[in-house]
Amino acid sequence: MKYRTFQPLIPFIKMIRLFALLTFVLTSSLSFAQTLKGQIVDQKGLPVVGAEIYNMSNDNHTHSDDKGAFSLEDVQVQDTLKFMLLGFESLQKVVVNLEVNLNITMVDKNFTLDEVIVSPSYDALNQISKIKLQYAPVNSSQELLQNVPGLFIGQHAGGGKAEQIFLRGFDIDHGTDVNITVDGIPVNMVSHAHGQGYADLHFLIPETLDNLNFGKGPFYADKGDFATAGFVDFRTKDELESSLASFEVGQFDSYRMMGMLNLQNTAKQKSYIATEYIATQGPFESPQNFSRFNVFAKHLAELSESNQLKLTFSHFTSQWDASGQVPERAVQSGRITRFGAIDDTEGGNTSRTNFIIDYRKQLSSSSFLNSKLYYSKYDFELYSNFTFFLEDPDNADQIRQKEDRNIFGVQNSYNRIFNIGLAKALFQAGVTLRHDQVKDIELSHSANRIETLENLQLGDILQTNISAFTDLSIELDRLRINPALRLDYFQFQYDDALLGFYETQSADEFTFSPKLNIQYDYSKNQQFYIKTGKAFHSNDTRVVVQETDGNSIPAAFGLDLGHTWKPHPALFINTTLWYLYLEQEFVYVGDAGVVERSGKTRRQGVDLSLRFQPKKWMLFDVDVTYAHARSIEDAEGENFIPLVPNFTLSGSLNIDLPLGFYSGIKVRHINDRPANEDNSILAEGYTVFDMNLGYKYRKLNFNISVLNLLNTEWNETQFATESRLRDEIAPVEEIHFTPGTPFNLRAKVEYRF
Repeated sequence: MKYRTFQPLIPFIKMIRLFALLTFVLTSSLSFAQTLKGQIVDQKGLPVVGAEIYNMSNDNHTHSDDKGAFSLEDVQVQDTLKFMLLGFESLQKVVVNLEVNLNITMVDKNFTLDEVIVSPSYDALNQISKIKLQYAPVNSSQELLQNVPGLFIGQHAGGGKAEQIFLRGFDIDHGTDVNITVDGIPVNMVSHAHGQGYADLHFLIPETLDNLNFGKGPFYADKGDFATAGFVDFRTKDELESSLASFEVGQFDSYRMMGMLNLQNTAKQKSYIATEYIATQGPFESPQNFSRFNVFAKHLAELSESNQLKLTFSHFTSQWDASGQVPERAVQSGRITRFGAIDDTEGGNTSRTNFIIDYRKQLSSSSFLNSKLYYSKYDFELYSNFTFFLEDPDNADQIRQKEDRNIFGVQNSYNRIFNIGLAKALFQAGVTLRHDQVKDIELSHSANRIETLENLQLGDILQTNISAFTDLSIELDRLRINPALRLDYFQFQYDDALLGFYETQSADEFTFSPKLNIQYDYSKNQQFYIKTGKAFHSNDTRVVVQETDGNSIPAAFGLDLGHTWKPHPALFINTTLWYLYLEQEFVYVGDAGVVERSGKTRRQGVDLSLRFQPKKWMLFDVDVTYAHARSIEDAEGENFIPLVPNFTLSGSLNIDLPLGFYSGIKVRHINDRPANEDNSILAEGYTVFDMNLGYKYRKLNFNISVLNLLNTEWNETQFATESRLRDEIAPVEEIHFTPGTPFNLRAKVEYRF
């Protein structure tokens, strides 16, 4: 394929030069105040990351980095420092010598809500969600997404396909409007064979997860494509506390084996490897024959006091059969059961291999540079049949979607903490490159997963995204002001193999995304915030190169008005009024393999998160979301956005007793929702309970979990689809659904060594 010249990049290069100049100025404005350095570790000698170091004498504060190191400015002898982090005993230390590094050991303890502080630099809801991961077992990597308050998922293709996502009034499909990353590398696939933004998280082994960071809305400068409804960023462990092995068995011939092995753990070198194997037949009458194998390895090297290198490798492969979405009329007539199939030849296989080189250079006590280089090899093949015999009464309507992809990426970011008078400031700037090479991206009419009847789409894609961002957070007493700007350049290229002649179709796009966020601490227990920003989601390359209006990356404009409150040490409440406007809504059309425009949309609603801990061993949480979503350009009554839930609720009660017993019960509820634009077809809501019960004895951990405790009959995913069965004369449009898992008992044993 040929590449076009990058003449449009001249304004972009000038912007990068401006960033470089600003970085130099800020780097040159060093503060000559006295600085105290140190390191924080736990009782095992492992670094404590993210601890807050608070100078009680002047309210100055900082946080420990990923090596447990910290640097605090404006410190005097006899100042009293307080060290705090959820899950550890808080402690105070009087400074007696500024010339010697201060070494702090923090002691583990059960998480308590009274430790949560309301501060501009402290995202309490994120921290509480992180602690929640320690209470409740997670059944799959994709299920980790449900730790984001208000986010729901649904599986509809045998467990191997990326789940459908719902968040803030969006049916996000598989990732169109949420930006998902693992260790900084993108999970979302641009111009994917099955749908724009497709985000398959199954390469992440849950036990390797160290931290979960999330944000809702288009307010974050370092998050680019798809970050309209929000972002989710997963970070894996740099080192293991201990090796472990686990075995899990459940109904429907379900098995899971997982192991994590410490290979090296010294002061300078740390490395480990983790593997996972999963197999199940599922509850369906036609066996799923699902299997997945994962391997993950990480090596961390402290090259010097100021240089750190991380090498990460991961690989996963999976294959499955699926019964697909079944029409309501076939179940109601008794033709099939809820767990039957009209076409049980659906399914697929996929794999992904990731390599990451992550280098961090500590430039000074208050600044560092982070550089990341990554490569992903991705393969995907999916067989689906949404309409059965609507288009082809003889061979049926099965389609194959397939691609072979290479992703190359570079990320560079600069971070510096400095003082502006009495204010403390954090400056960040970054430049990134992502280049996707997709070979033989295909949509074909197939039969029985064997024969190709017709190629509907076939070609090669080159898509490049270059971006730069700058972000400045200024803290002055109780106020934090955060202006930011992001610039993105896209180049799209497509070679259509079905044209009959060679032609590279191409297009270029620029977009600017300004942000402004303000937080104010009304008191030690209350915080108000305003977040504003512009973001975007891109469209499929195959669609972009055929458009003439040049608006292939339409904007999303958002506003959050929020309040965080701790009326009692054991009670935490977060409330947010939010608004989001999209210049263009994209709808994926599966059998056509394209993403169609459906006009401007408006969403508004309320998020409520509550955390209550009446006892140190008991934690209750509930997240409620109300959303009102409508298309702006359609007539009243015909402007519903299909499959968008207007009300969701999730909650849990978790108990962790001192004697080693622990238990939890959780619930998720989603309301009935419109399945089409005029609300004449409804997707039924559901309420499902899950439970777990466990006991920890020394190095052993025994756990029993029950999915769908009450054996509720529920539909996990639903779509309004026009289809025709083999013996039908005319097509019918109605709900087609994937049944939710029935009562499912699982047992697990884990051993640490």
